[in-house]
Amino acid sequence: MAAPIDALSAVGANALTPLSFEKGGTDAANPASAGSFATSLTGAVENLQQLQSTSNELAVQAVTGDLQDIHQATIAATRAAVTLDLVVAVRDRSVAAFNDIMRMQA
Repeated sequence: MAAPIDALSAVGANALTPLSFEKGGTDAANPASAGSFATSLTGAVENLQQLQSTSNELAVQAVTGDLQDIHQATIAATRAAVTLDLVVAVRDRSVAAFNDIMRMQA
């Protein structure tokens, strides 16, 4: 039987790293994990800022002609856009949940 094919065997392609909030689960029943949600959100926003700055740097390199592989800029821009979409979706759901809680009667 043949050996399994590597997930990424293309030259210059790097494996995607997990986002900061994907690195490990915490026990939801643990009251100490309440702060970890805020930490996860903070990590996600910091990761988004880092992805956007990397995307901007690669875009500038692509425009000035200093970038050897345009695919790097395209992949960085796409990762930043998808992460931004995720953060916006989480924000919208959080605001909707807060509004639902505020409409509840005691």
